[in-house]
Amino acid sequence: MSFEIDLAGKNILVTGAGRGIGKTIALLLGSCGARVAVHYGLSEDPAREVAEQIGNNSFAIGADLASADACLTLFDSAVNRMGRVEVLVNNAGVALSAPLDASDDDWIKAWDDQMAVNARSAGVLSFKAVKHFVSNGGGRIIHISSRAAFRGDTGDFWAYAASKAAMLGLNGTIARAYGKQGVKSFVIAPGWTLTEMAQAFIDQHGEEPVLSEIALTKLTRPEDIAPMVALLASGLADHATGTSIDINAGSYVH
Repeated sequence: MSFEIDLAGKNILVTGAGRGIGKTIALLLGSCGARVAVHYGLSEDPAREVAEQIGNNSFAIGADLASADACLTLFDSAVNRMGRVEVLVNNAGVALSAPLDASDDDWIKAWDDQMAVNARSAGVLSFKAVKHFVSNGGGRIIHISSRAAFRGDTGDFWAYAASKAAMLGLNGTIARAYGKQGVKSFVIAPGWTLTEMAQAFIDQHGEEPVLSEIALTKLTRPEDIAPMVALLASGLADHATGTSIDINAGSYVH
């Protein structure tokens, strides 16, 4: 038995796709033939470069995911541009430090901002996607969560862990409630991944604190995550709907 991942003819919306994990996901999906709506928050030029590199009539599309209205508009705009969306990848996220000695207002703002971008945007976009999929023969949603959803995080990142954990309930509910209507949903849970954010931590603290947490000798890269997204987007793993997949070099296993 052999197969190849062929996404030709599929229209895919990837949030936070101008850089980091989202960029690598978008590029790989495009290399498999997909047309990609490359979402960005602030970095329009990098997103446009990604879309141009992909080809396949891909395009950059901006939206502030902290706004629920912008999330609604984002999905509608993607559908208007592509005619139909077959796959949504909820990748965008923020991680904001809020230590215990923060002021009440600062701690609450960090909580609200992360819940809006990490959890509510995924919920709103999934709501739009499920309605669209049910009316158009089905579709797939892939949520990029975090190992923090399972094991928690440091004391500075309560909200990050909680917001990523929200994706787990979202994922399971979508998979169970709408599977017979053609909707599949999956979670991927990375750990430390070699992106700009991780590199900034390494530059400040060195590699040892990061490498000491993992079971392998090298830190996870975006290129280690993107192939699983492509597989799930292809439909070749639909019977894994509702599942969560750890890609964190053994730093958390459940």
